Amino acid sequence: MTLGNHIATLRKNKKISQQELGKLAGTSGDLIGRYERDEVKPSIDVVIKIADALNVSLDFLVGKTDLELDTDALKRLELISKLPQEEKKQLLHVIDALLRDFNAKKAYAL
Repeated sequence: MTLGNHIATLRKNKKISQQELGKLAGTSGDLIGRYERDEVKPSIDVVIKIADALNVSLDFLVGKTDLELDTDALKRLELISKLPQEEKKQLLHVIDALLRDFNAKKAYAL
């Protein structure tokens, strides 16, 4: 999928018009349309603003990853990474336990 396809798909999923996205990204709706049709490539500064406006990571927007992390999830991961090693280990242990329990419930529900 191209950058333009990603922008268009995310914009439509979030029910934002090209004009609204253009305003949020500091450009015009007409230019957003040209980006979506892959007629022109936005500058890195504009791509960053579009990612922020769509509340997705830059990696997801440009197709480097399929994992869609919103900015709130990214902020949490950033905070976790800054914790002292022992606290990080404890927190990750709790997360692992919750994920294990969730997956067990899902397996038994089938």
